Amino acid sequence: MRILLLGSGGREHAFAWKLSQSPLCEKLFIAPGNAGTSHHGTNLNFNVNDFDAIKKCCLDERIDLVLVGPEEPLVKGITDFLISDPQLKDLDIIGPSKAGAQLEGSKAFAKAFMKKYNIPTAAYGEFTLENYKDGVRYINDHELPVVLKADGLAAGKGVVICENNLEALAEFELMIQRAKFGEASKKVVIEEFLQGIELSVFVLTDGKNYVILPEAKDYKRIGEEDTGPNTGGMGAISPVPFADEVFMKNVEDKVIRPTIDGLKAEGLEYRGFIFFGLMKVGDEPYMIEYNCRMGDPETEVVIPRLKNDLLEMLVAATKQELNKVRIEEDERFACTVMAVSGGYPGDYEKGYAIHGLNDIDAAESILFHAGTSLKDGKVITNGGRVLCITSFGNSVFEAVEKSKEELQNISFTGMSYRRDIGYEFE
Repeated sequence: MRILLLGSGGREHAFAWKLSQSPLCEKLFIAPGNAGTSHHGTNLNFNVNDFDAIKKCCLDERIDLVLVGPEEPLVKGITDFLISDPQLKDLDIIGPSKAGAQLEGSKAFAKAFMKKYNIPTAAYGEFTLENYKDGVRYINDHELPVVLKADGLAAGKGVVICENNLEALAEFELMIQRAKFGEASKKVVIEEFLQGIELSVFVLTDGKNYVILPEAKDYKRIGEEDTGPNTGGMGAISPVPFADEVFMKNVEDKVIRPTIDGLKAEGLEYRGFIFFGLMKVGDEPYMIEYNCRMGDPETEVVIPRLKNDLLEMLVAATKQELNKVRIEEDERFACTVMAVSGGYPGDYEKGYAIHGLNDIDAAESILFHAGTSLKDGKVITNGGRVLCITSFGNSVFEAVEKSKEELQNISFTGMSYRRDIGYEFE
């Protein structure tokens, strides 16, 4: 098969690494990719939101299957665009329709969906400029802390947890009155703060059946012990020690199955991945948010633990035959630690040479590129989250220590990383 993978982050490098191992994979193209994906296929220089270029590539390269990595093209309707073109009638796409992608594209849509299908989630209200004063009253009457979420896509940075009313009112004004997150915060969801431990659960669905992939826990705060501002993710572990068989059965019964049934009931076309961002409150799972794709950096621990042929699974999804797939997992723990640019998640500079990439022990660890590119034959930084190291171990501690040890071989100007990924389980 000839595959086009859209995206350029660590998630896409993990996908490319896995897809290239499949005997079904004849040719793999990645657009735009990064310095790491070039080792597993051919990088193509066009943007994931350039729908015309994507179509041209599918025709010119006789693509059989498109796997959409990031959320933005899905929310903008890339699946609908490709499916509706008669020249691409034989093309298969892994990624939901524009309507299905609203699960991530609109926090308000997702919360209403959860409420309609009795999926446990935090109490909430939604507000725009039109009912701004109602939002102010809602905040003043709300228990603290309180969570404010930009309704639309905000690159993982549209969620703010406020400890007092003054902070919440200031953030609310910034979001709606001053467009802190642009179009994304024209509508704001305000919800109760849930006290518990987060985890990420992933399924691949064909619209009728689904398979549950290995769960993970990511670490979004920039600082040690979850301090400082949110980032796109500083690391992840899998499996999650508290996610035992009883808890995961609860997740399937109360969250996953009602979601899949709800999508069918709403007539929403959905072939692809669903991310369930969950909070374990007591012994109960509560939904925080959906993503219409795999998470990053969770993919970098989930995919290495997946023993199945990923391409075989994607083909089964296109044929609505996922009921025939049985997931096989590596029983070991996996940990990925992300190295980021100085200043991230605020302003940072790009273009620094990365040293030591060939010094990683491939028998022990996997290097995944995220924000990297090639210039004059050298790998340079090209983003806030630059690269990560995934390692296996018989415990969380062992996997974390291996990843940190390998990261010591790598350097670039301003490089930093969290040294306490998985700290609460060590």
